[in-house]
Amino acid sequence: MQSLAQEKIQNIEIDQTVTLSPNDDLVSFIQEIPDFLQEAMSAFIDKYPNWDQYRLIEAAISGYLLEKGVQSREINRIYSQSLFCKKAFGISL
Repeated sequence: MQSLAQEKIQNIEIDQTVTLSPNDDLVSFIQEIPDFLQEAMSAFIDKYPNWDQYRLIEAAISGYLLEKGVQSREINRIYSQSLFCKKAFGISL
């Protein structure tokens, strides 16, 4: 598992010559999380199937930043959208 992560990191280092446009919504990071946190996230997603890991992480990070006093319309928008997305209602809005 660790060698796979190292291989991905090496590939990322090699691919840094690729230029991303400002409109790309790409955020990529490799981070191991504690087992109890991963289990809690899985239990939450199992209980609320309209959530996925990306939406949960996005809501958590943006909510944390807002709670800590970051004043940004973009972060506020991301937080609101992650809490009240179309999937949450099961209908198209």
